[in-house]
Amino acid sequence: VQLQASGGGLVQTGGSLRLSCKASGLNPKISTVAWYRQAPGKERELGASISGDGSTFYADFVKGRFTISRDIARNTVYLEMNRLKPEDTAVYFCYTSTWREFWGQGTLVTVSS
Repeated sequence: VQLQASGGGLVQTGGSLRLSCKASGLNPKISTVAWYRQAPGKERELGASISGDGSTFYADFVKGRFTISRDIARNTVYLEMNRLKPEDTAVYFCYTSTWREFWGQGTLVTVSS
């Protein structure tokens, strides 16, 4: 299993970004894929996840602003981030767990005030 995250960048407060997590060796109809983030000096935290059956979970700090979705044909999971805040600045990682945990390489999101 390999996860390739992309789409990070620099955006102003209130702006939007879409992150992509391209998965290989993974069946998205079976496995849950999640987006975590880690801000400087803080622990990694779960932001959102999408299960094999398509059900989603959102942490309170992203509800109403972020949307997780997937394209089965492209084996890609997306995180649409809107109304970004400076506190959303972090490295964002995609993650899945099958027989073990797999992490993507991370993509940096910087929100300027």
